[in-house]
Amino acid sequence: MNQQRKSLKSKLLRLLRYDFETLLTFGYSTKHPYRQLTVGYLSYVIFGTLLLSLPFMTTGVTPVSFIDNLFSSTSAISTTGLATVDVSKSYTFAGQFLILILIQLGGIGYMTMSSYIMLKLTKHFTIIKKNILSAEFSTPANIKIDNLIPSIITFTFLIEAIGAILLYFMFLGSGADSPIWSAIFHSVSAFCTAGFSIYSDNLMQFDTNTGVNIVIMALSYAGAMGFIVMIDLWKKITQKGYLISFSTKIIVLITLILSIWGTAQMYLFEPEFQSYAPSDRFLVSIFQTMSALTTVGYNTVNMGNLIPITLLTITSIMYFGASPSGTGGGLKSTTTSAVFAFAKCKLSMERDIYLFGRRLPTFRVDNALTTFILYTTLLFAGSYLLTATDGKFGYEKVLFEAASALGTVGLSTGITPLISTAGKLTLIFLMYVGRVGVLTIGYAMLFRMQKRTGKIVTNDDLAV
Repeated sequence: MNQQRKSLKSKLLRLLRYDFETLLTFGYSTKHPYRQLTVGYLSYVIFGTLLLSLPFMTTGVTPVSFIDNLFSSTSAISTTGLATVDVSKSYTFAGQFLILILIQLGGIGYMTMSSYIMLKLTKHFTIIKKNILSAEFSTPANIKIDNLIPSIITFTFLIEAIGAILLYFMFLGSGADSPIWSAIFHSVSAFCTAGFSIYSDNLMQFDTNTGVNIVIMALSYAGAMGFIVMIDLWKKITQKGYLISFSTKIIVLITLILSIWGTAQMYLFEPEFQSYAPSDRFLVSIFQTMSALTTVGYNTVNMGNLIPITLLTITSIMYFGASPSGTGGGLKSTTTSAVFAFAKCKLSMERDIYLFGRRLPTFRVDNALTTFILYTTLLFAGSYLLTATDGKFGYEKVLFEAASALGTVGLSTGITPLISTAGKLTLIFLMYVGRVGVLTIGYAMLFRMQKRTGKIVTNDDLAV
């Protein structure tokens, strides 16, 4: 028996030495981590599209074109949640299960699962894998990727399991269809901030269900803030005298500011919410704000009925987005704070950049400014193209759609299924860039600085 186990382990090790990531990327492999990540996510999109195009993946009730499958695959891998077809009616259980796998892969990150298996069997990573993983998670210098990956896997599945159990009882009590599958699907989708739903109305039937709202919000915040921040906050609560990191303080502060702003605006000025009782109005207001801020993309109200100022508020929150190292998208809270600090200090004629009395390294500010400029440019370009192809829907809805795609949010005013083929391709590009764009920018900054200064830049330098 022991000999058979050793033989099986030996075969597994040989398989792992044959790089599955290289197979998925059609033989492409590079030592440059950010380039490998870009190609890696693209390969996931391609394979997801091909699998979703298999006949048994769709119900046949409504036609699903190749472009729709490409859109669904990209939306799942990027953990966006925008959909051109009704997932519950268009895809079979096999199709929905595949979408859930793509969401999970997109949520925990490229190479994470295979690297976790490799670490368990071989007790080490290859240098190339370690560099790619460090780049993907923007890990600080004091955190070892060997310790981080197992913790991320454990944290992810533990939180998703707890969320699924809680949602099961709540869905069962509310009389929702397929409570077991629904609980699993929505728990994974919420934690990965994907926003996919197997209900045609998203989560509108649970608009005043306090339990469902709280669990979804807790899962979304846990995923969006990321493992490192959540552990930091947990230690602050459980360990006397523990000091949370400066980055965590910034993330929490910006999250609170945006949450208060969005909730107050909707609670006080959105006519669509005025028919709710005060407690329920607060619930729907904070849920929609949370959905935009964490980029989870779930909605409990019809977004198409909201007034322009509310749409602009949500668009702004989607633009700022979630936190680094989490599953959410957007410009990121730390990037926003660095850009704000730069503007404030330059207006004050200060040479160095300070944020709450702490000097920010020049390369971090440079990286944040580059991210800000390119991200904003892409949002403008995407909105421009969508206006050209689908301007009939009105600019505020087109901008909302573009911001949702680039921020990998998934909120929509209902126009996504009606958008033209050219518009769908634009959204696909924005979703893909939203998932890997910041990594590409970090890659460019890394090699530019190495070339000019000869400095070896760590991933901590790029953690913005």
